[in-house]
Amino acid sequence: MFSEANEARNPFPELKSKAESGNTDAWVGPGDVCCEEKGVPMDDAEDVKSWLEAAKQGDASAQYKLGLAYYEGEGVAKDYVQAVKWWRKAAEQGDADAQFNLGPAYYNGQGVAKDYVEAVKWWRKAAEQGHADAQSNLGCAYYFGQGVPKDYVEAVKWWRKAAEQGLAVAQFNVGVAYGKGEGVPKNNVQAYLWCNLAAAGNHEEAARARSLLEDEMTREQIAEAQRLSAQFVPRNTFLEIKLEQIAQAAGLSAKLAPGKTATDNINDLRPSIFAKASATAFFVTPDGHLLTSYHVVESASRLQVVTPKGTFPARLVKSDPANDLALLKVSGNFPCLPLQSSRAERVGAAVFTVGFPNIGLQGREPKLAEGTIASLSGVQDDPRYFQISVPIQPGNSGGALVNSKGNVVGVIVAKLSPLAALRTSGSLPEGVNYAVKSSYALSLLESVPEASARLKEPNAREGRLADLVEAVKAASALVLVEE
Repeated sequence: MFSEANEARNPFPELKSKAESGNTDAWVGPGDVCCEEKGVPMDDAEDVKSWLEAAKQGDASAQYKLGLAYYEGEGVAKDYVQAVKWWRKAAEQGDADAQFNLGPAYYNGQGVAKDYVEAVKWWRKAAEQGHADAQSNLGCAYYFGQGVPKDYVEAVKWWRKAAEQGLAVAQFNVGVAYGKGEGVPKNNVQAYLWCNLAAAGNHEEAARARSLLEDEMTREQIAEAQRLSAQFVPRNTFLEIKLEQIAQAAGLSAKLAPGKTATDNINDLRPSIFAKASATAFFVTPDGHLLTSYHVVESASRLQVVTPKGTFPARLVKSDPANDLALLKVSGNFPCLPLQSSRAERVGAAVFTVGFPNIGLQGREPKLAEGTIASLSGVQDDPRYFQISVPIQPGNSGGALVNSKGNVVGVIVAKLSPLAALRTSGSLPEGVNYAVKSSYALSLLESVPEASARLKEPNAREGRLADLVEAVKAASALVLVEE
């Protein structure tokens, strides 16, 4: 029933990059998820020097980071041979990210001779540690018979492990397997379930496959698949294993209490090991006033702001809980952004944000997201908000919503949860996110004379996107919150 384009695909043909292949759901290789997961800042030769010293002493994390530096050519000349050398040292110590990255190196012949069997060997080691991307790639190796004999049952087994952790491309491949009856009995309810979950993770082909399935299913079958989708809770096996390691190092028990997830236990450890939360903020005055979201900082006992100039302690100056806004202050001189009244904005206007989403997974480098203003009101026509198509994630809260002139017209505050919408309406939202209008932020700033007196005048002319993005990056900051 699926067209060839909807079939499970090899996620690593010739190991082209996602951008080169034009396929956003393609293979995951070095420099994609794994480097971001460890939060490696890839822009400072001094960091590379410190990693080299630690790597020579046998530090697996430093070896991994050093390998990534050589792979990306950041802070050091690009050298795949050196990248593989350091990843191997980390991998032999059990580092799952390094093990995973050795897989594409061998598959593509980067720094080593091309060897599918060796690629599968390292993916298997990482997969057995719960590494979702390695599990997904291992499943594809079995599906296409590369490095191992073709085996649809094994393919589905590994895809399902990754799918249960929430990896959209693996969820899609499990759905296709059920839709075609490859490796599992044909089952349209299960096919719809997994394609539905993948679609919630913004997998476009999964959404199309789900539509095709609906033509073959009864209303009762669709309702059952949606019910199962609403009950799905991803299990982060990789996180559970890491939790066990962290807990052992801290002298604590990582055994899950009844009804608790690995994430709950991570939260239990956070006061002594982790920051409670992170968000984005942006400077509105040159002397250190920043705007962010109130819901992130409301219970903070300590706030730190990470900027290109360094990390600074921050204090809460003024808050507006009703509109989810907070004004912070740090000492120093910083680039800042101009705010413009949101009254002039119209539906369809191009906007963007720069923020720090999911820093534990994606790293601390600022990320750009673009879209448009989809509505001049928020949930249930709330006039305080814009609905925007800009894709946002946890950690984007507090970021500046910027128009084509480089003026701030809103503050990122929320997204509509796909699973919450699925539970209430039986369907999935696509790109439904919200920003509080800048007019409310300006009202907050007007109540703080020392801030309002130093606000930057709005820009009158449109600018080049690349230039605007650089200005927003320079004025944006990562907020770390501790209880």
